[in-house]
Amino acid sequence: MRGQDVGTRLGAAEVGAGLGERATLVQFSSAFCQPCRATRRTLAEVAGMVAGVAHVEIDAEAHLDLVRTLRIERTPTVLVLDGDGAVVRRAAGQPRKADVIAALGAAVRD
Repeated sequence: MRGQDVGTRLGAAEVGAGLGERATLVQFSSAFCQPCRATRRTLAEVAGMVAGVAHVEIDAEAHLDLVRTLRIERTPTVLVLDGDGAVVRRAAGQPRKADVIAALGAAVRD
């Protein structure tokens, strides 16, 4: 997972849900995106493994202003936010579970 947009902050108002206390996995998806379904399962599983981590899925088509602001070019795109809502990692395409765990390690504070 790459580190684009590092430092950009998102809050509950932008993502449409509460953020995790320690980190948040934000997934941009679209209705007919097959890799989005697999990504949803992976992110939910990883979020369930670590206390204080939330997974939020955003319908890219319904949130075009946010998609444009964040320069989301394809789905799925995953942003990893730290506990303050700052983007610490970004990846486009279906991530591997190991990569999500590693990226989450950069976001989670003890």
